[in-house]
Amino acid sequence: MSETADREQGGKKTGWFGRLKAGLARSSSKLGDGIGSIFTKRRLDDAALEELEELLIAGDLGVATAARLTADLARTRFDKEVTPDEVRRALADDVAAILAPVARPLAIDPARKPQVVLVVGVNGSGKTTTIGKLAHRLSREGKRVLLAAADTFRAAAAEQLQVWAERTGADIVRHKEGADSSAVAFDAVRAAKARGTHVVLVDTAGRLHTKSHLMEEVRKVVRVIGKEIPGAPHEVLLVLDATSGRNAVAQAKTFEDCTGVTGLALTKLDGTAKGGVVLSVTREIAAPIRYIGVGEKAGDLRSFDARDFAEALF
Repeated sequence: MSETADREQGGKKTGWFGRLKAGLARSSSKLGDGIGSIFTKRRLDDAALEELEELLIAGDLGVATAARLTADLARTRFDKEVTPDEVRRALADDVAAILAPVARPLAIDPARKPQVVLVVGVNGSGKTTTIGKLAHRLSREGKRVLLAAADTFRAAAAEQLQVWAERTGADIVRHKEGADSSAVAFDAVRAAKARGTHVVLVDTAGRLHTKSHLMEEVRKVVRVIGKEIPGAPHEVLLVLDATSGRNAVAQAKTFEDCTGVTGLALTKLDGTAKGGVVLSVTREIAAPIRYIGVGEKAGDLRSFDARDFAEALF
């Protein structure tokens, strides 16, 4: 089944959409229940719109997005009696329209051998696991993948990546613990060139976005990769933990300033009532959403689909 084809079987939501809907249950319950309490047998007046806007802001959609959604709703339904389902449907349609332009999966260019993807993010964001899931996905598409264990500061990072390499059939380049991260990245891209590898996924040490000296280390990795392969890294994929809510926006801004960000992967959407943060991040950061994750299994990282996400959120 394709990612969007597994929607209905026997009248029941199944497959990926079912997992996405279940994963966003905490977010959708918070928003859906709130909409139900506001709009039961009630006209869409100024007071109702204000309550709705506050609900959307509390759901981490962001002030500007909440204002836009309520204004759009008022434009067509103001002073009319509306049902909660009508409001949910209208909001889902608007959110899908907002997110559609940023729903762009990572494109692998066959002319590049290798295509280098630098993966960045703070501690605990699910970065290394996302790399493993992405390696699984690319390997199933017939791509030869090499993992660069450039997170040399966390004791278990290289071992974790080694497990994913064995599980997915990917190659791996790793040095001893505490080695220079940029040296690992350099050796990895050089090995990938020699082996005809399609994609190099470079893990980096999870670093707090507030620590400037740690951010400088990832800048060095970028410079070293670029010297070995002009124009690389071809993708800087920022992994964000959706449970961090608005803090994910601050992280995204800092990484964009430090390394540039060309794509986003949102993880742990199944563990948060703050799924609306997806809209907040995309309003602040120009980079498209490549992937979202709603579980721990290898297949639980999927390309971001705006319509599926909007329907599951509401």
